[in-house]
Amino acid sequence: MKFLIVFVALFAMAVARPNEAQVLKQDVDVAPDTWNANLELSDGTSVVQQGSLKNVGTENEAAVVHGSFTWVDEKTGQQFTTTYVADENGYQPQGAHLPVAPVA
Repeated sequence: MKFLIVFVALFAMAVARPNEAQVLKQDVDVAPDTWNANLELSDGTSVVQQGSLKNVGTENEAAVVHGSFTWVDEKTGQQFTTTYVADENGYQPQGAHLPVAPVA
């Protein structure tokens, strides 16, 4: 369920921008234990996601999602990419533009 919420939020963010971007590519493949989604827009925005269930049928069953989203800042033209893993340890984003916690 969490993967669906994350995917819907990212998809909404990508398509809710105020410009008139066109969808260049949109692929979704959903199987019982895995899924893949790919979205590319003409403005440089893209969302890629691969997910799977692990420990299926056990009390430790969990969704594991690997993905990324990319967008271009309209003011600067700079491209930003965030990659992430979402699993039993939570949402773990990474990107050069994201702050990093200080080492303890």
